[in-house]
Amino acid sequence: MVGLIIILILVLFLPFTVKKVEHNLEVFLFIMGIAAALVSGMMNRHLIEKALVDPITITIAVLIAGLLTKWLQNQLEKLILSMSRILSPRIFFALTVIILGLASSIITAIIAAIVLVIIINVLPLDRKSKIRFTVLACFSIGLGAALTPIGEPLSTITVSKLNEDFFYLLKLIGVEVIPAVVIFGLFTMFLVKPNESTNGLKSELKAESYKEILIRAAKIYLFVMGLTFLGHGFEPLINEYVIGLHLMVLYWINMISAVLDNATLAATEISPTMDQETIRAVLLGLLISGGMLIPGNIPNIIAAGKLNITSKEWARFGVPVGLITMVVFFIVLFVF
Repeated sequence: MVGLIIILILVLFLPFTVKKVEHNLEVFLFIMGIAAALVSGMMNRHLIEKALVDPITITIAVLIAGLLTKWLQNQLEKLILSMSRILSPRIFFALTVIILGLASSIITAIIAAIVLVIIINVLPLDRKSKIRFTVLACFSIGLGAALTPIGEPLSTITVSKLNEDFFYLLKLIGVEVIPAVVIFGLFTMFLVKPNESTNGLKSELKAESYKEILIRAAKIYLFVMGLTFLGHGFEPLINEYVIGLHLMVLYWINMISAVLDNATLAATEISPTMDQETIRAVLLGLLISGGMLIPGNIPNIIAAGKLNITSKEWARFGVPVGLITMVVFFIVLFVF
């Protein structure tokens, strides 16, 4: 247990405090995952085979979607321009957030974030509106991507650990997630200020190279593989200290995913011994708070990096939105 606690502390804090770890997160988590599996005695042939197979689906999805986005970027930009002129700006903003949120479960959160960046680069938004649009869309993408195991690493790891089918998460949290995605879209209508001028409608975003697409797919494979080792390695620790916690406590504890990747926390917390209500509370706590700060979710990291949004700018808007959403979901889950 002492060894696992030390590994857990390293996993929780080094990515947030050491730049070199933050920039090489996939390799770091892979090493920590192997260490956790070895320390806990969970490392065996079955786990190794599982870790090699689990990332394949999401990796292929990321690779294919990345190639399609590269090949169709010009067409996407033309479509964005056409739609932004046909629809009123506020309706276009709302539809973008809703469609990307729901589509992210199929095209992956990573590709949804890249499409979001293309859209925002085309639209003539002021700095404040650009930040608000990005944050609200990333909340939507982070939630929507969790509806299938190919959407994001968190959902991949969860379905794998629970040995469930493709539609398990849609059935488990779809009732909460889908309305939330729509609500984030409606928020965008009122909180993002449209610029009626179309003179600035152009994109300065450089298309990704094939090398960048392949490297990203390889990193995702390594990332999910490391999380598989990590999740199974931490099972003794979770069974000892987490399983017995009250549902409401688990929900609020998972606000820590605002500063840590929520897939890592899902890998350490989710267990087949948990009942459905506990899993739902754990997942929703992780998914909502994951949008509050840049490190909390992969779409946040991608969008903030490509749009040059600072941590302070993100937090100034993301934290209040996340806290309000956490309270609303708390009432929905535990009061009604």
